[in-house]
This record gives sequence, C-alpha cells and structure tokens, in this order.
Amino acid sequence: MQSPESDGIAAYLEHGAGAAADPARLAEKIVATCRAIDDALSPIVGHRGVAALYRRSVHLASEAHPWLARAHEGTPTALDLAPLAAVLAQQSGAQAVAGGTLLLQTFHSLLTTLVGPSLTERLLRPVWATFLSGPSAQDTTP
Repeated sequence: MQSPESDGIAAYLEHGAGAAADPARLAEKIVATCRAIDDALSPIVGHRGVAALYRRSVHLASEAHPWLARAHEGTPTALDLAPLAAVLAQQSGAQAVAGGTLLLQTFHSLLTTLVGPSLTERLLRPVWATFLSGPSAQDTTP
C-alpha cells in the first residue's frame, strides 16, 4: 500500500529530474535523505538498527535494480552511504530516480512493518517535512 510519504518520495526525487537529470545531484538528494533518516532513527534504534534496515532495504530494492546491490559492503555497524552515492552517480537520471525512490520507499515500508504506521510517521516527520516540502530557498534549480 502506497503512503503519502511514499508518493512524496517519488515526487521529491522526480522534481526537476527529467531526461537530463544529473545523477550526481540526485545521489546527493538521496544520500542527504538517508542521513536525515539516520539522524532521526539512531537515537531510538541505534546506528546498528538503522544500518540493518538500510541493508535490508538495499537488498530488497536490488531485486528490481541489481546495481543497487553494490550500495553496501560487508556488515557495517553504522550507515555508510558513500557506496550508495557512487552507484547512484553511475546511473542515468531515470535509473537513479527509480532506484533511489524504491530504496527509500522500501525503507519506509520496512520501518512501518516493524513499528506501525503511526510511529513511523512520527519518527520520520522531520525528515519528510524537510525533504518533501519542496525545494528549499537555497535550491535555485527551475
């Protein structure tokens, strides 16, 4: 079941991501969102818990986008997003949007399954408020 947040994730990443979307810029957006999720959740589930949810999300999302499997190496105890940024930047804009959207939606869905929709919404409200509210004042792209 799609949530407003899942739909918002897709719209957020697709905003300005036409055929000529810059994969490096998309990678920055996705990594920034993942960092914000880590910041919001790590006080509750710890860095290991966030890393475990991230790894599982990457695993599940890589079924549809096999290149995402390279987004994590080994068994980190904290979120290492450098490999994710690298694999996203190597994709076309459309592939980066699709893979990043699925990864974030999968993460959201897993967290919802674990703690329920109400708590997920409360825990991630600051993330979605920041990233899904539209372009910031600093964002000068049309």
